[in-house]
Amino acid sequence: MASAEDLPRSELPDMTHGHDSETTESWFDRTMHMDQYGTRLPFGSLGAKGLTHRFVELSGADRGRELNVLDASGGYASACLGAGSPVVGAALSRAVEEAGYVTDEIHSWERSKLLELLFRGDGLWAEQFPADEYHVAGRNSGSEGMEMALRLALESRFDHRRLRPAEGRGHRDIVLAFEGAWHGWTGGLLPLLNKRHYRIGLPSVAPEPYGFTVRHIPFGQFDAAREFFARHGDRVLAVVIEPVQGDAGIIVPPAGYLREVARLCTDSGALLVADEVLTFAKTGQFFGMADENGPIPTDVSVVGKSLGMGALSTSMVIARRNLTVRATGAISTSDLRPLTCAVIRAGLEHIQAEGMLEKSRGLGEHVAKRLDEELVTAFPELYTESRGSGVMHGVELTQRVADRLGEFRETMIRSGVFVEFMGGAGRRSGGLRYVFPTMRVAPPIVSTLADADAIVERLAAGSRSFLEVSA
Repeated sequence: MASAEDLPRSELPDMTHGHDSETTESWFDRTMHMDQYGTRLPFGSLGAKGLTHRFVELSGADRGRELNVLDASGGYASACLGAGSPVVGAALSRAVEEAGYVTDEIHSWERSKLLELLFRGDGLWAEQFPADEYHVAGRNSGSEGMEMALRLALESRFDHRRLRPAEGRGHRDIVLAFEGAWHGWTGGLLPLLNKRHYRIGLPSVAPEPYGFTVRHIPFGQFDAAREFFARHGDRVLAVVIEPVQGDAGIIVPPAGYLREVARLCTDSGALLVADEVLTFAKTGQFFGMADENGPIPTDVSVVGKSLGMGALSTSMVIARRNLTVRATGAISTSDLRPLTCAVIRAGLEHIQAEGMLEKSRGLGEHVAKRLDEELVTAFPELYTESRGSGVMHGVELTQRVADRLGEFRETMIRSGVFVEFMGGAGRRSGGLRYVFPTMRVAPPIVSTLADADAIVERLAAGSRSFLEVSA
């Protein structure tokens, strides 16, 4: 089997500082940290810089062997600037020393500077979210941001003063979601997932008059959406949609689909909630809710993951100004605190100054071509197709690989590349074929063409190794 040392890689700086000789003997988190995966990978991380991570084997004959591994996952899709960004480091240091920690009931200079950068005048996001039409809130994670978005939709049909359904809105009891959707783990979001594995045995949403019903339709099918609204449009409170479905297998909708869903919402009086937690800054622009005609209007958009620049877990909920919550009903410890705002602002200014989103479009096209040629075409026994948008790509596996996914992933790591696999958040109806687990290739937007080439080369080497051992 090829090892990381045998393959091309970016130059790795010294990352030995702080790790003593007992490091590979203890690894106390293996027994103390809750196992949420069912089984963990037999590797430990000693640190990282840029795209390069220093892993070590934790078991077997090669225990203690170190591997230099390129991160093709972008830090679980959250580290758009890679590891050890000096921009992020400087922002954290300054904010810790200067920014303070006031809550959102006190106006903050750091928060003001961030929101001016984004929404004021010709701000980075002002075209998509004009300041006179939208306001924002912050949360600690993408899941919490989506809970806030759902809360805003529910509050829109409720009379806050009289504590009863608002006139003309109380009958709207359907939240429309999509087969394969993934919006987070938290209790309020579970009904949006159509995979029984995540819901069974857990509390469900209360029935009417104050609950809601979730319905699922196939993603990307015009007729299914039009038919549902023709039958139930007057009852639809909100539609919750991912511009590109992530956990379902990086499913990109056909051209015009997102704008048609937006039109159906507008015509029926339903709210459109966009889950951009995963797609933020990965589709070649900041937001996936856009097409050749420009931004696609939403009532609520939630961004996260890369928003924290790989250093913080955070999210932002951007909603129309008429959407709000009852007084003190959604206070959060993590609502755009000064330190968070300082890191976000520094990262976004850097992305803009370096033209990273524009560069990522070319990088994404390059990666897409190489994945198709050097994985899908070269290894039909392992892969069925490649698809994606911007730097976010999915390479769908065959059943042969899906049945041995753990072994396959370990082989990739030992071949010098770290990738994640989307399990699929539910089977799909409407004549859509079943999607096997999909390998997500979404490197940080700081990646160079050389980095992308090295990633694909290592994926190809891992594919060859897997075929050799599984023959």
